[in-house]
Amino acid sequence: MDARTIVIDHGSGFVKAGLSGWNEPQMVFPSIVNYSPCRENPGPSYARRRLSLGIDVFHPDTFSYPIQRGRVLNWEGVEYIWSFVLEKSRREHESSPVLVTESPLREPADRKKTLEIMFELLDVPSLLLADQLEMSLYASGLLTGVVVDSGYGLTRIQPFYLGRPLRPGGKTLEFAGQDLSTYLFKSLFKDHDNGHNLFKLETVATTQMSKCYVPQNLGEALDFRQSLPSGSDESNTYQLPDGTPVELAPMQRLAPEMFFSPQVFDLPGPSIPQAIVDSVKTCEASLHPLLVSHVMACGGNTLYPGFTKRLYKELTTDHFSCSKATVWVGSGRNFSVWLGASVVAHLSTYKSEWMTKEEYVEAMRQ
Repeated sequence: MDARTIVIDHGSGFVKAGLSGWNEPQMVFPSIVNYSPCRENPGPSYARRRLSLGIDVFHPDTFSYPIQRGRVLNWEGVEYIWSFVLEKSRREHESSPVLVTESPLREPADRKKTLEIMFELLDVPSLLLADQLEMSLYASGLLTGVVVDSGYGLTRIQPFYLGRPLRPGGKTLEFAGQDLSTYLFKSLFKDHDNGHNLFKLETVATTQMSKCYVPQNLGEALDFRQSLPSGSDESNTYQLPDGTPVELAPMQRLAPEMFFSPQVFDLPGPSIPQAIVDSVKTCEASLHPLLVSHVMACGGNTLYPGFTKRLYKELTTDHFSCSKATVWVGSGRNFSVWLGASVVAHLSTYKSEWMTKEEYVEAMRQ
């Protein structure tokens, strides 16, 4: 296909988009839209409100995520985001084909709606819909192994053999980055806030990115943090708007433990390591050593300090009987889906899977 394919990876939490061939997406922004009241027609209905990207600081209670847990809940919001991406990308590449990644949870109606928006409303010349986990596989450079993708809305696990998904082994866990954010929000701010306070949201985001880590042993880490004298660890504090320092509790620093011990946080299991083992066990026994020796960790949650080390540790314990497990990681693993799609955009093996606008129009006539 064209060397200037526009690649869009629209996740539950973030949109990654840009032209194929680059080492990273040129656009990364939260998958958030807001409906702000119009001065001319103030009122509660969508018809009387103005749609825009991000959070409106003057109306912070109006924002929402169009995609939640991998499922589209607001197609108008999705269309607005895609329109924004194409408008930016088409300034230099007006007739570029478009590749959109798809969640494994997609329904036939979702695919039909995507085609309708892209061809009828956004007028793209050709389109490829690509499975997100398959794109992560291509980003790794491997064809066989287990893709573990833990993002904002979902944690998904899928074994592959020679580039083909072993479907019975697919696992979807409905705990991910947003659950960690919710836990921190509720534990940092005890009041029953609706989650739209901008300062509190920023505090939670900063804490997640700069304070949280995965312990190698939860009990030992808790003992260590609890033994520290108050105020002895400067990295253990955050500041309120008035400058007052507040010290983080041990479990707030260790919140990413939820990916390994979900029951501690009252979340349904299994843990990510257990789900990997369960996934592999559904596959043919002769493939087990090959699959567990190529576990590909990707998605934003795998960037927490200690995550991949702990994953390897748990997979190589006697309990899981995966003594030859190997965890593969890349520096751009939070963009793995987009990077893989950027590669696939140029592969001749996918040529037959592209749909042109002419083919779409013809199919709609039948």
